[in-house]
Amino acid sequence: MATDIEKAPEALQQLVAETDTGGRKPSGLTARLMFGLALAWAVFQFWYASPLPFALGWGILNDTEARAIHLAFSLALAFLAWPAFRSSPRRHVPLVDWGLAIAGAFAGAYLMLFYRELATRPGQPSVMDIVTASAGLLLLLEATRRAVGWPMAALAALFLAYCVAGPWMPEVLAHKGASLSRLLSHMWLTTEGVYGIALGVSASTIFIYVLFGALLDRAGGGNYMMQVSFAALGHLRGGPAKVAVVSSALNGMISGSSVSNVVSGGIFTIPMMKKAGYGGVKAGAIETMSSVNGQIMPPVMGAAAFLMVEYVGIPYSDVVRHAFLPASLSYLGLLYIVHLEALKLGIQPAAAAAPRPWRARLMRTLIGSSGALAVVGALYHLLQFFKSALGAAAPWAVGGTLLALYLVALRQAAVSPDLPEDIDVHHPQRLETWPTVRAGLHYLIPIGVLIWCLMVEEMSPALSAFWACATLVVLMLTQRPLLGLLRGVRTPGAWREGGQAVVHGFHDGARNMIGIGVATATAGIIVGAITLTGLGLRMTEFVEFVSQGSVIAMLLFIAFVCLVLGMGVPTTANYVLVATLMAPVVVELGAQAGLVIPLIAVHLFVFYYGIMGDITPPVGLATFAAAAISGEDAIQTGIQGSLYALRTVILPFIWIFNPQLLLLDVHGWGELVLVVSACTLAMLGFAALTMNWLRIRLTWWEFALLALAVVMLFRPGFFMDRLAPEHTRVPAAQVLEVARALPDQGTLVLVIKGTTLEGEEVEKTVAVQLGAQGPDGRARLADAGLTLMTLGDAVQVGAVRFGSQARKSGFEQGWDIAHVQVPTDRPSKNWFLLPGMLLMALVWGLQGRRMRRTAPA
Repeated sequence: MATDIEKAPEALQQLVAETDTGGRKPSGLTARLMFGLALAWAVFQFWYASPLPFALGWGILNDTEARAIHLAFSLALAFLAWPAFRSSPRRHVPLVDWGLAIAGAFAGAYLMLFYRELATRPGQPSVMDIVTASAGLLLLLEATRRAVGWPMAALAALFLAYCVAGPWMPEVLAHKGASLSRLLSHMWLTTEGVYGIALGVSASTIFIYVLFGALLDRAGGGNYMMQVSFAALGHLRGGPAKVAVVSSALNGMISGSSVSNVVSGGIFTIPMMKKAGYGGVKAGAIETMSSVNGQIMPPVMGAAAFLMVEYVGIPYSDVVRHAFLPASLSYLGLLYIVHLEALKLGIQPAAAAAPRPWRARLMRTLIGSSGALAVVGALYHLLQFFKSALGAAAPWAVGGTLLALYLVALRQAAVSPDLPEDIDVHHPQRLETWPTVRAGLHYLIPIGVLIWCLMVEEMSPALSAFWACATLVVLMLTQRPLLGLLRGVRTPGAWREGGQAVVHGFHDGARNMIGIGVATATAGIIVGAITLTGLGLRMTEFVEFVSQGSVIAMLLFIAFVCLVLGMGVPTTANYVLVATLMAPVVVELGAQAGLVIPLIAVHLFVFYYGIMGDITPPVGLATFAAAAISGEDAIQTGIQGSLYALRTVILPFIWIFNPQLLLLDVHGWGELVLVVSACTLAMLGFAALTMNWLRIRLTWWEFALLALAVVMLFRPGFFMDRLAPEHTRVPAAQVLEVARALPDQGTLVLVIKGTTLEGEEVEKTVAVQLGAQGPDGRARLADAGLTLMTLGDAVQVGAVRFGSQARKSGFEQGWDIAHVQVPTDRPSKNWFLLPGMLLMALVWGLQGRRMRRTAPA
């Protein structure tokens, strides 16, 4: 089946290709060679993610070897797929680019080809090593310029220059400098630079998820999500805009590119929004924000979720759990914004809906929802029973259940009309929701497999995606023949079409990964420069000087820096950059200001503001793609999109001061429901404030009351802190008793003081989460990576285990513990949610009364 991108006009396809997959389209033997090379890369990554190498005892690679092969394929395909300049040929590959591709592949694979030799002479590079590393860095920068853009290449070159020019820099940035030999060894011959964590995550995890998205789109899953969104929402007021929001959220869950997301959905939704009455600028801005927000939507999050696992040091399931509520709130806010825009503009439904009493609609919704929940619950308990009762034979029973589900879903699809391959933007026809859902239920099975493996079986992200891809391959091969069999219709060539779809899906996945592979390698240059020069410490001093000790000023400055660094840089590389450079600054300066900021909150903070570069004029690539479809000015579209983005922009500041937004420190189902409800109401209220419209236009006193209600719902702790402190001080000598008494997953908050490397006396507040409750507080601290030494009433940090949560939380070896902070018995801050809800109800009622007064008799 054609992908959504292939349905777009040629000019838009070329725009996506220039951004994501490479703008060169050769023919003949060259095209076949490039296709074969991309296919070989995808097959290798599929093999590497699978359990087969370990099951067969053949083809087992360590992380460094896999990263080298990954980079070799990335560099070779970057020079073949991307022309050097705008004037360079698109229909054939010049000999120079062939030479660069071969040289890049050799330089990228050098660490694997000469792995044994390099291991025997660490820190003593040969002439061959120096030449290869020099050529490799230059080739990587050129590949980055072509495939990612000049901002990323220039930034990497700037960091390389900084490594060498340290002695001649201003005092605040000066360092002793690195020799050429040391620089090249650090960047190319170790895993501290190019072959670091970012490239490792790209090779081990990101590729297989991008492959999953490409296969699902090629199978027809992307079109299915669009059609279901249109069937459910297209008939509503502002329906096309709501379709754009929901379909982009669904596609964003598995997509790694905001530009391709804009084009694949925007070719249908933007013209329909313009026709409905939104206007070209607002239509483009809505589609841009819907697609860019896909980068913050779990489980993929533009591939940054897998990097967070490495940088934060928590399980993948926890990353998804913490990121889910803010991403959902952001989409809910945008959905409400487009509804309010429809009310303000007087937009009517775009497609005629068959009249149905509200009671019938409610009953259908309740039956459908309860039925789906019942099926999911029954499946969960059935599969858990297989695991407990069948032991080693359980996988066969699970496979049989999965096959039965697939056949039932195909039977539903066989008795339903085929899904249209696109949407008629000029004459949209209403689709019935349930028949549309039934026509593609089998597309949900691979997604279900992925979620089950991640969340229930707790497999690694890569292995979970492998099993999802394997399920999807079987689906693509068999769906057409089995549908024909169930319908009693001959389908000649169906098996061949399924095989071709799989092959093209593997090819699409590899082409989508070229830029990501190159970008993560280049991000390694920046990370390597930071570790080689100690720039992270100097950045902390600089931001502290700029903010003058103000937490809000510090956060605003870091948000601005992340926004600038994110302009023109892909999501994955963007996150690596801001997480390495800015996240430690937030942790350190927040601790010095007495604010305990959870590490995941810091990383999501810098990640969100880095992503906003995709919509910010004048560089936002997604904005230019939407403007190309709408025919409007890209700058105006970007400005309008930035206004819509305010609901996303405020969220990081909220969870810094109220971590419950990330579902941290939420205990029990009752508190979970309360927090989610309050945050949902607050987001709807804030969306109304940005539009200055709730039921009708807000008056100034309604605006003020609604703003106060939003603050109460988002930040109830702000008001409770004015009445009673959250913590009280306990002497440091009682730290072990406090650690022992804390509940499971409790957080120990300490104030420590000591001397920095610069000789400055510093006091800061740090916290570490402890594991299961036990009789020995010292053992619980040791499990968290923290060893304390007690000398009478004085307590000192004896050791902090490398890579532990304590290390990442800012604990310093040799520092003294000033005191322990324990929670007070003050009333719950959630009591302030009640007046917040009452204020929202009051504003709603005031507007209703005004509506009745102004309504015509």
